[in-house]
Amino acid sequence: MIKIKIHSDSRYSVDRKRVREAVRQVLNTQGVSGDVSLEVYIVGDRKMSFLNKKFMKKAGTTDVLSFPLISTDGAGFVEPPTEVMCLGDVVVSFPQAVKQAMELNHSVDDEIAMLVAHGLLHLLGIHHD
Repeated sequence: MIKIKIHSDSRYSVDRKRVREAVRQVLNTQGVSGDVSLEVYIVGDRKMSFLNKKFMKKAGTTDVLSFPLISTDGAGFVEPPTEVMCLGDVVVSFPQAVKQAMELNHSVDDEIAMLVAHGLLHLLGIHHD
């Protein structure tokens, strides 16, 4: 079972079904099975800038941030005895998703789904330079 909790302010319209489909696709592609959970937050640029500064030590907003609850770098967090693998949180900036969707000529829902998928890959330990 995949448990996906999506948090979004009412001013940010999000196709929750599309987000869930994107998460399932990534998990299937990466061979992740069993019970997993993650949380997705859709926020504004002010909140994203705050998170980016506080946790990434970078000024300004960004499109997506990931906060894993399990270690993917071999550091070896002790995982709690639970049957559900809690992956962590993915935070998406709605204004950045709108901007990028316009630049790439596709829908905002597609952009949000891609950003969530990108963030989920980071939660799974797949990173880029």
